[in-house]
Amino acid sequence: MNEDDDAPRYDRPDLSLIEEDLPPYGAALYIGGREGASNLALLRRMGIGTVVNCAVNFDLNLVETPDPEALPGSLPWGQGALRYYKLGLVDGAGNAATMMLAGYYLLRGALSQILPGRASYRLPARGNILVNCRGGRSRSVALVALLLHHLRPDRYPSLDAALLHVRTRRELRPDEWHTAPKPVLVEAARQASAWIDRIGHEDPPPPGAEPTPGP
Repeated sequence: MNEDDDAPRYDRPDLSLIEEDLPPYGAALYIGGREGASNLALLRRMGIGTVVNCAVNFDLNLVETPDPEALPGSLPWGQGALRYYKLGLVDGAGNAATMMLAGYYLLRGALSQILPGRASYRLPARGNILVNCRGGRSRSVALVALLLHHLRPDRYPSLDAALLHVRTRRELRPDEWHTAPKPVLVEAARQASAWIDRIGHEDPPPPGAEPTPGP
C-alpha cells in the first residue's frame, strides 16, 4: 500500500476506528485507504454512511442504480449508495495553502449537514464517517488530526497530540512517521489550524430554527 520508496511497508486494516464518538455529532470516525473505501459491504457493516475522499488521484463510483435519464454513452450518474464528499489533495507538495483549511470545513460540513426531506435526497441518515485517501496513511491522517484537535481540544490540546493518537489508531509505526503524513501536509495542517482559530465554525441551525444573523 505504501508508495514511498524510502519508507517501510506494513499491512494495516482496511478501516481503522479513530474516534468512537465525535461530540456533538455522535458519529464514529474511521480512516481507510482504497481497499476499505471501496468495500461497500464493510462500510455498511461499520455503520458508515458518509465518505470524505481527500485524494485527487483516487475516485469512487458509488452509483448503485444509474438514473434512467442518463444519456447513452455518458458516465453513470445518480444517487450514490452513501453520502460522498471529495476534496482532492496531492500527497505532498502542490496543494494551495488553503486546501487543508477547505478540507477541515468540508469535513465539519459533512458531519453537520442536514438534508431536506425531499424525494431527491434519499440518504437522510449520516451514519458514521470515513475519511480516506489512497493508502489511508498521509492525507487522511493529517486532515483527521486537524479535525480532532479543534473538535476535542480537551483531549487533543495540540495538533501533535492529535497526530500521535491518529497514527496509533491507524497502526502507523514510528519508522514510517516521516512520510505518514508527509511533512508538507503536517505543516499545511498547522497553518490551517491557526486560520481556524481566527475563523471559527458554526453548524447549521436545526430545521425550523431561525438562522443566526451575520455580523
